[in-house]
Amino acid sequence: KGIERELICPACKELFTHPLILPCQHNVCHKCVKEILFAFEDAFADGGSESSNQSSPRIRISASSMDRIDRINRSASQRRSFGCRGRKRNSLTPRSTLFPCPGCQRDIDLGERGINGLFRNFTLETIVERYRQAARAAIAIMCDFCKPPPQESTKSCMDCSASYCNECFKIHHPWGTVKAQHEYVGPTTNFRPKILMCPEHEMERVNMYCEICRRPVCHLCKLGGGHANHRVTTMSTAYKTLKEKLSKDIEYLISKESQVKAHITQLDLLLKETECNSERAKQEASQSFEKLYHVLEEKKSAALRAIETSKNIRLEKLQTQVEEYQGLLENNGLVGYAQEVLKETDPSCFVQTAKQLHVRIQKATESLKSFRPAAETTFEDFVVDTAKQEDILGDLSFHSNGLEIPEINEEQSRMYNKALICWECPGKTDSADIYVLEYHKLNREDESVTWQKTEVCGKSKLLSDLDDDSSYAFRVRGYKGSICSPWSREVILRTPPAPVFSFLFDDKCGYNNEHLQLNPRRTSVESRAGFPLLLGSERLQVGCYTTLDYIIGDTGIAKGKHFWAFRVEAYSYLVKVGVVPSNKIQKLFHNTHDVTSPRYEQDSGHDSGSEDAFFDSSQPCTLVTLGMKKFFIPATPAAPKDPASRILPLPSCLGICLDCDKGRVGFYDAGHMKCLYECEVDCSGIMYPAFALMGGAAVHLEEAVTAKYREYHDDI
Repeated sequence: KGIERELICPACKELFTHPLILPCQHNVCHKCVKEILFAFEDAFADGGSESSNQSSPRIRISASSMDRIDRINRSASQRRSFGCRGRKRNSLTPRSTLFPCPGCQRDIDLGERGINGLFRNFTLETIVERYRQAARAAIAIMCDFCKPPPQESTKSCMDCSASYCNECFKIHHPWGTVKAQHEYVGPTTNFRPKILMCPEHEMERVNMYCEICRRPVCHLCKLGGGHANHRVTTMSTAYKTLKEKLSKDIEYLISKESQVKAHITQLDLLLKETECNSERAKQEASQSFEKLYHVLEEKKSAALRAIETSKNIRLEKLQTQVEEYQGLLENNGLVGYAQEVLKETDPSCFVQTAKQLHVRIQKATESLKSFRPAAETTFEDFVVDTAKQEDILGDLSFHSNGLEIPEINEEQSRMYNKALICWECPGKTDSADIYVLEYHKLNREDESVTWQKTEVCGKSKLLSDLDDDSSYAFRVRGYKGSICSPWSREVILRTPPAPVFSFLFDDKCGYNNEHLQLNPRRTSVESRAGFPLLLGSERLQVGCYTTLDYIIGDTGIAKGKHFWAFRVEAYSYLVKVGVVPSNKIQKLFHNTHDVTSPRYEQDSGHDSGSEDAFFDSSQPCTLVTLGMKKFFIPATPAAPKDPASRILPLPSCLGICLDCDKGRVGFYDAGHMKCLYECEVDCSGIMYPAFALMGGAAVHLEEAVTAKYREYHDDI
């Protein structure tokens, strides 16, 4: 009776009937396999799985299985969209080859032959039949050939697949005939073939065992089939080896029966301990919330008392003021009293009374001239600001020391056309199931902070709803179930000052392919000093005068404000970057005395290219000089006179912001979005990004941030 659960089909939850062995080594009834596959095909054809589930009441498909049905239907629809036609419902065999195993909950590929490529588990059938016979020992198996009423069978012929009583067996298996040689056993309803045949080569019996696929195969499978390159062994060897292993494992399990019982006892204790600990955790959580309720109730009572007290004081003041003004009315109060005093004829008595009365009359007169209520009616000072407390309560959750605090990686994070925020765990282990990234715009005017929240399954997030020229604060935390880690350190990143302008290097307009080399994507340019430079300097005895090699972008800017970024290799000797108007491009490429290299200039006072940084009105474009890991601020009247103060370290990424409407161009440290230098520029024509290189140098345009950017760089 204890083995009954081993004989139950995971699909229909009944005893196996003609079980098939799946590639994952689980067993499923032959009928169940067909019904599941037919259900999938019906679900695809009908656009849903509800009708197919009703048409197969024998099979019980769980919610997780239905999710897999939808997934398989989508894959099947993709296959059919490439020209595969469907199959009618009345086919004997379903065409789908992807089967969701109800045992291991995985999608199993049945191969090209589908169900026809699966072995029937005759051993399991025999065990199920013995179990059924033991369960219905009182029910006899009747003879299949007796005239009514049939007699109880005494034999079953394995060749005829039928049961016989003694008389019928003699009639149908006469002595001296071929049938007399048939194999017969005791009464049974389980008839299995004598020889296991190959499902792929139906006329061949299996005589080998594939150790790779762990299934019996025939010699044709090994010679030219799917197992040609697999390691196989003889069936007798596999039988002996597997039987020895199974016997040893069974003996081991039987010998460890006491240990298994001890483990069961321990697990029972753990179950009870889990129940107790969960109740204790509930009580502690309830107590914590009760404390919060108590604090809130006290604060609520104190706030209501303060409002009530202020109300009473204000009402009292206003009521007193009302009574004073009512006294001014004729024949009532102060006016009536004053009129009675005026009737006094004795001067001394009148003066004695009128002096005090006159003071009160003057106060009343002044109050009429400048009326002001004695108390405010609004209660703006009693508004309770709970914004911060609401944020804190919103973050209230189970904190655990087991989850590591993630850290935002500022080097991998990028703020360009979109924001790519990357983070990692210090221990390099992904212990959290999901991460929550929060961010908000830094605004000095707005005191209240509203965090925007987004859930992320990985360790990076692409954001596209950020404003230009703004600073944002980011933080992240990990969640594992209901447990969360503390927030990471807040990181402040700044967006570009303008929308990102995309372009490529122009390989046609003025491009000198003898000195410059573009990559196939036209996103990188490199200057190469070859034989032309050596031949040109051969005739020079003093100094070495060379020209810059210019290259521009393939797209121009007519209006608006735009930003683009690029990287200059650290080994670059001399690079100039900036903008050039369309009406001066021809002059740019035909100017033969653009620059003189100061490295070999005899009157140069230092070993840098800072002399090139002086702006000249005769120059056709606006450029700044870079090189030797330095950024040179141009020498202008507003610039510092000390040359050393105009030399800055070269940022890892530079940016240029062109505002055509205001006629200004700015040069930025694109890593921190910090402006290094800004000047006016003539934007009367279409403006193009311009670059100039000399000696060994290279410039790489910054790539736009896309959804695949993170995956691409991770692969690199």
